[in-house]
Amino acid sequence: MSEGLVVVDKPAGWSSHDVVARSRRLYRTKKVGHAGTLDPMATGVLVLGVGKGTKLLTFLVGADKEYTATIRLGQATITDDAEGEVTSVGVVGGIDRAALDAGIATLTGDIQQVPSSVSAIKINGERSYARVRAGEEVELAARPVTVSRFEVLDVRPGDADGHPVLDVDVLVEVSSGTYVRALARDLGVHLGSHGHLTALRRTRVGGLTLEHAHTLEELTALREDGGDDAVMPLTPLEEAAAAALTTRALTEGQARALGYGQRIESAQPGRGEPVAALAPDGSLVAVLDESQATARAHVVFAPASS
Repeated sequence: MSEGLVVVDKPAGWSSHDVVARSRRLYRTKKVGHAGTLDPMATGVLVLGVGKGTKLLTFLVGADKEYTATIRLGQATITDDAEGEVTSVGVVGGIDRAALDAGIATLTGDIQQVPSSVSAIKINGERSYARVRAGEEVELAARPVTVSRFEVLDVRPGDADGHPVLDVDVLVEVSSGTYVRALARDLGVHLGSHGHLTALRRTRVGGLTLEHAHTLEELTALREDGGDDAVMPLTPLEEAAAAALTTRALTEGQARALGYGQRIESAQPGRGEPVAALAPDGSLVAVLDESQATARAHVVFAPASS
């Protein structure tokens, strides 16, 4: 069975689980998972692991992400995006570019963000969105996130249900766990109005971008036309790890030791991020924890050589 990563350009209206289910049929294996969900409304980069590639997904979930989005100022919704009903409207007439830039500045850098109440965060074992749908009032605690880039691409005045609105196209780069729809909500609040997302497209997860992506239509056509597993695109484990993680070249002896479950000397003791360890032939041996003087394997991909 082929193993590695495939980047899918998720279509609107599909859940991440829907894409995984389709991909299991296309790649003819049940061993397919994804590295971080996208809401059904959203499109763009959804990274899937196939076979042993699923072992890499844990390390991709924490990667930084890039999005393009449209924020509608002047309306709030129950979900902070266009899938929820409008709960209140606000004034946008006094919002000029200077005010918009000032509001964005307050939401850039290391910030404390309250996630959307309809997020998948668990409260006493139950998803927050399930509690909201059941009629509960949910208040989630703020948590630290990093918004490294928040850039305005375009501003367009408009009308929605008879109310003036302002649509703002933005580009954002954020740390894992950041909710872009919460940025839309909070921007509206900072501007003395309301805000929600009307469009969201993920353009990058770590080093994997839309340039690496395939649509489900493309994947389906390849399977139907060729039928052979070899025609189905997959980024090999070592290439996928190199695109997403810091890499380290191993000696034959180090590769053998890791394959036997042994520790090896850390290349950079104290390093916090996971490290992809590559054998002399370029194959992926393991993902390492080098936080201590000796490195241990988070996960081993290649067996020890005999």
